[in-house]
Amino acid sequence: MRWLAASVLVACSCVPTPGPDGAKIDPRALAAHVRFLSHDLLEGRGVGGRGEALTAEYLAAQLALAGAEPAALDGTYFQKVPLVEIKAQPGSVLRLAGEDIVVLDGYVGNNERQTGREVLDAEIVYVGHGITAPEFDWDDYKDSDVRDKVLLLFTNEPPSDADDFFGGRALTYYGRWTFKYEEAARRGALGVLIVHTDDTAGYPWDVVRNSWSGGQPYVEVKEGEPKLAMAGWITSAVAERLFAASPATRGKGLDELLAMANRPDFVPVPLEVRAQADLRSSIVPIETRNVLARFEGGDPAMKDEAVLYTAHWDHMGMSEAADSPDRIYNGAVDNATGCAALLEIARGFGRLDERPARSVLFAFVGAEESGLLGSAYYAANPVVPVGRTAANLNYDGLYPYGLTSDLSVPGHERTTLKGTVEALAAEYGMTLTPDAHPEQGYYYRSDQFSLAKHGVPAFSIKSGSIFVDRPAGWGEQWVAEYRSKRYHQPSDEFREDWDFEGIAVLVRFGFDLGRTVANQPDLPTWNAGDEFLAAREASWR
Repeated sequence: MRWLAASVLVACSCVPTPGPDGAKIDPRALAAHVRFLSHDLLEGRGVGGRGEALTAEYLAAQLALAGAEPAALDGTYFQKVPLVEIKAQPGSVLRLAGEDIVVLDGYVGNNERQTGREVLDAEIVYVGHGITAPEFDWDDYKDSDVRDKVLLLFTNEPPSDADDFFGGRALTYYGRWTFKYEEAARRGALGVLIVHTDDTAGYPWDVVRNSWSGGQPYVEVKEGEPKLAMAGWITSAVAERLFAASPATRGKGLDELLAMANRPDFVPVPLEVRAQADLRSSIVPIETRNVLARFEGGDPAMKDEAVLYTAHWDHMGMSEAADSPDRIYNGAVDNATGCAALLEIARGFGRLDERPARSVLFAFVGAEESGLLGSAYYAANPVVPVGRTAANLNYDGLYPYGLTSDLSVPGHERTTLKGTVEALAAEYGMTLTPDAHPEQGYYYRSDQFSLAKHGVPAFSIKSGSIFVDRPAGWGEQWVAEYRSKRYHQPSDEFREDWDFEGIAVLVRFGFDLGRTVANQPDLPTWNAGDEFLAAREASWR
């Protein structure tokens, strides 16, 4: 348990936790970073605003203090990420089967084509989960022509307990709402409306509404790229009324309709009702930034390779509702904690007397809350080629509730680093807890996915759930309380009574893991049969 026991002994005194090489991770430093990064002055760390400017400058200053060099190609700490902000304008209208739908209360969405106005009057077709997955012999579309139609579908994917069918309980990318939009656009659909339920989405409607309530950043559309005129969500109540209005589904509840979608013989159902919309949007170019820094490797033959640490700096900015009692989405847990972790890892590398063989990169990426846009841009425009990036270790949403005897590293088991991670956890005296809710697809909802798509072995380092000196189930209770009452809400605020000892352990673990990988002779890869292995092999050609 080399130093975990020491950290338990000092938990009450909250002093720096020593590591085997003399470096220290100070819970007080972590708390100070989180306190500042989630302060009201940063206005919820919204993309493109004053809060972003303050956040980026703070991160760069802290990296400089740690001794990390600027890593952007222009010699600064800042990689520019060009985006556009799309914002629905007053006067936009959505009517489904003759019913006017109230924006935010019943519907959220945007015009992905990035035009100022889209007017549509189209048939609605229910397409189940909206998935085509040849390797699982699954096709919700069958031979249906959905061009110029509005598609109604559920997020998530068909349930399975078999590991060789849609990943068993674990959600694959096919179940993510972003995939549904991409697939529909490829097929020429005019729009998509995703039916929200707490179970299929994994979070309440408030999370959807809050996430879509203001302007949304998007990567600028390239000429000829297929995009939807309307990409949105509707509440379960709106969906029930819409299905009830259709002669084809009248009398069927959402549970029955979802059960239909879970069958391989599902065929699309024309609802014989129409969607009519007049969608008006402002389209404003914005430029956000990733904050990049590096410690150059010590081996001349390996320093052009790198271990990459990531955390997203952005949150959701400020609500535009003038009557809101608290308009600022502070994002203390999500993801000021992850940023704090990376800053202290950087401080640890800066203290080393001997640099590891490979370089160590830090990327604080933006626009994660808008669809992993900052990390996707970095993965397409890396400062070290993805084929020479040994691994990506991501931090996102750590729980400041104290020490745990376990930690979670979802995705490591898919890579050749499985043995390294397990050996290090054993050395720490900690158990590795698998993802408690693999059906929610958290792997595909954070920035490691952007790197994995380009072949980099990538995974997150996350809080455990078995808290020291707490009763069984205590951790699950607090996590559930956070997700229901604070996640993507203004109430995700810093608290003075938080205990950062457990996060200090995760920071130390990630530091040791990254340093180990940076010194290993061979570049890691994905296990045989993994969905990202082909991209890894292609990156080496």
